[in-house]
Parts: sequence; C-alpha cells; structure tokens
Amino acid sequence: MPGHFEPLPGGGAAVALDDVEISIIRSLAVQLLELIGPGPAEDTPDDPLAELFAEGPSEPPADPVLRRLFPDAYTDPEATPGPRESEEQRAHSSEFRRYTENDLRAGKRENALAVVRSLDELAAGSEGGAVLQLSPDMSRQWLGALNDLRLAIGSRLDIADEDDTDLLYRLPDDDPRKPMVMAYLWLGGLQETLVSTLMP
Repeated sequence: MPGHFEPLPGGGAAVALDDVEISIIRSLAVQLLELIGPGPAEDTPDDPLAELFAEGPSEPPADPVLRRLFPDAYTDPEATPGPRESEEQRAHSSEFRRYTENDLRAGKRENALAVVRSLDELAAGSEGGAVLQLSPDMSRQWLGALNDLRLAIGSRLDIADEDDTDLLYRLPDDDPRKPMVMAYLWLGGLQETLVSTLMP
C-alpha cells in the first residue's frame, strides 16, 4: 500500500501516507483553492437564487494555470481557422464559459476542500503517518483534485504532452524545477493507482 492506492473491500480506496506526504498534498490543495478563488455563494451567502442565476466570466483567465483548468470549449489553440471561424468560435466559447465556469470552479473547489479535510482528519489522529481510507464518492473527489493538481503543476512546468514528461526524468538534480517534477510524477502515480481502484 505505501505510495499507491489499493481497493477496499466493498468499494473505495486506501493509501498509506507519511507526515511529509500529507503535508505536501495538503499544501498543494490549499494553493489550488487559493488559485481557484472563492465562489459566488461566499460573496452572497444569504441569497441562494443569486448563486443559481449568477453568470460567470466570459473571457478566459489570464493565469496560464487557470486557462489549463478552465480551457475554452470551442477553440483549438493548435488550429489555424479563418478570421470569421475564429471569431465565431470565440463567441461560442465566451457564451459557454459564462454559463459553466462558476459550476466548474465550484466542483474543483469542493474536490480540493475534500482533500484538505480528509488529510486534516487523518493528521489529527496520527503521528508519523497513517492509512487514508476513502469511500467511493471520496475517491472520485480525490481523483478530480489529483487531476487538477497535476494540470496546475504541468502548466507551471510547461508540460504539453507525453514527450515533455519523458524529458522530466532526465532533469539534473540541481535543476530548480526538480521538486515540482518529483511532485508531478508522484501525484501521477497516485492518480493512476486511484483510477485502477475505481475500475469495475
């Protein structure tokens, strides 16, 4: 079980984490929460209808990590469409973003909060590490959060595809990106083994 998730009888997953691993994942999840920002409900807690009808932003985020987490729905950055097609795609993406980004942010926020809360509970009852046990629902939240963390770190490391990942293995030890690369690869292993526990 150390270093990877294993399935639990009856569903769910478990992984043994030491204090350092708990601290790293929690810190990354908190940073992700700060990056995503507060939701509309936190701005208007007494008005549930305001949240229901709140429109999100219509422009892509300026931060490259947020652009990776909330990409345009109708534009392909690698395609070279004509001016009219490009303008039409931007308009569709803008409209789609306006009505979906708040919900997407809320989902990512809930997943990251679930990670932080479960790690806080785990750390409170342990010294030197413990075994984290997740229900099937919590496993899915963790999977979403791990995916978002890897996307965020991958964006900071300029990882666009699998070829870039291969180059990471060859970074010298004194490269300042090395700790983030190690976190990226480790989270990838956790994510992969968690996916396997959710397979029928």
